[in-house]
Order: sequence, then C-alpha cells, then structure tokens
Amino acid sequence: MKRPAPSKKAPLPKRPQTKRKPVKKKKISVWSKVKRWTIVFFVAVILLAGYKYRNGLLYYLGFKTDKHSKALTKEERKLADLRIYEIVGRHKDKIFGIDISEYQGTIGWNELQQAEEEFPLHFIFIRATAGKDKTDSKFKKNWKHSKENGYLRGAYHYYRPDENSIIQANNFIKTVQLTKGDLPPVLDIEKIPRTQSLDSLKTGLQRWLDIVERHYGVKPIIYSGESFYTDFLKKEFTDYNLWIANYSFFEEEIHKEWLFWQFTDKAQIKGIDGNVDVNIYNGNLESLMELVISGK
Repeated sequence: MKRPAPSKKAPLPKRPQTKRKPVKKKKISVWSKVKRWTIVFFVAVILLAGYKYRNGLLYYLGFKTDKHSKALTKEERKLADLRIYEIVGRHKDKIFGIDISEYQGTIGWNELQQAEEEFPLHFIFIRATAGKDKTDSKFKKNWKHSKENGYLRGAYHYYRPDENSIIQANNFIKTVQLTKGDLPPVLDIEKIPRTQSLDSLKTGLQRWLDIVERHYGVKPIIYSGESFYTDFLKKEFTDYNLWIANYSFFEEEIHKEWLFWQFTDKAQIKGIDGNVDVNIYNGNLESLMELVISGK
C-alpha cells in the first residue's frame, strides 16, 4: 500500500514590521527646576558663608565659654558669638568699646577689667537722659566708675520725637557735666514721630544739636540705625560724625564714613549680666584721643 505523501506545512505568516516609537524624554516641570536651583543656591550660600566666616568658626570651635544668655537659645548664642569673633578678628587694628544704660543693671567693674584680657575695651558710652524728663537711673554711678576704671567715657541722650527738643536738650545739659578727656555728646535718634511731621522732627533734632554744641563747645555725634539714617537724616545731617548701628550677619567691615559702628547687641562680657552692645571706633587709640574734649 502506498503511504500518503507527507503534507507540507503552510508557511507562517510574516509578522508585520512595526515602527518603534521614540522614547519620550520626561519633561521637567518649571517648579522642579525652581526647586533644584533653589537648593543649589542655598548650598552655595552656606559654603560661601562658611568660607567667609572660617576664622570665626575656627575660633569658636576652639573656644569654650561659661557665659549663657537668658534671652537667646543655644543656637542663637552660637551664631551671635560666631559673628562677634569674626568681626573682632577682621578689625584688630581698630578700637573697641561698649555702651550701657540702666538695662544692664549693676556693672561689676572689677570683672569688666579682668575681661579685657579676652576682649580689650577702651571706651564706654553711657545713657544719661531720655526725652524731656527722664534721667537714666544708673547714669551717675556708671559715669563715675567708668572714669575711675580708666575708660574713655561718653554720654548720650535718647531723643523722643514727639517731645519738645529744647526741653530735651536742657535735660541732657543739666544731667551731664563733660570734662577734659570725655568723648563728645551723642544724640540717639531711632524712631519716626507719631504726631509731628518728619520736617518737624529734623528741625527739632537740629535745635537739640545746636543747643548742646553751644553749651559744651564741641560738635555732637549722631547715633542711629543705618537704614533710619539713610532714609530720613542723611540729606540734612551730613556734617556730623556718625555712630551707626547695623547688626546684619552679612555686614563684615566698618564703613569709612562711620566714626563708630555698633555691630552687635548680643555680646556677653564678664561683669555685665545679659547682653550688651559692642562698638568699633574707626581708627586707632591715638586718633581716638584726638577726638576727646581738650578743654575744661
């Protein structure tokens, strides 16, 4: 019997060729880009700040202090100390001092003298009066002890904008007796008026300055915050020496137009409870001595 011939398998159908779809790149949203560059920016700022304040950082890491601030947290205290050490390190050719008032309580003058090994101080500004009738409760003692302990001393008046400028000037004059070797009187102006115009404020300030200059025979110094002075006083009071307050973490050098720079209000010094302001005089001790009153 003949076997049937084997059947041939039908050819498989060809698989249709399909075009591969190109892989789409995932689009990065604008918000993602913003977040990415924000992170990069802050990392750069931290690195830059670390480099700029490397001297202060090294000083802090090798320095242990037993001083504690009641007002600041530990981290705030570290940051404040870091900046103070850095600024001091950048101004070793300058002269340092503090300013005090009744808010510092009773000063331990012996301890303050001992603290000079760590933080040399040559001058102290002392609040004498405020407004038309306020006398600082610690002024007489601070005024006396500062001279007895060998500091150059200066007195300042806290100006209240809405009070009579002539009465304020007389309040200062009857309270403060400047003698040979004292620093010029200081007018402290920090606030804008509530009831008078800015023009009236400037007129009152000029009147105070004129009365005090005539009485003591020396041109007063103006104390103010940098922004306040720039915004409200700079145009009319360019002839006066400046004592400027600026606590910005990014302010590193005293400006050439500042006679004194109050660079911190968070220093801690032996002999003083709590925080105290520290100032830099824009010169050496010899030039500071030329600033003091030579008569009387």
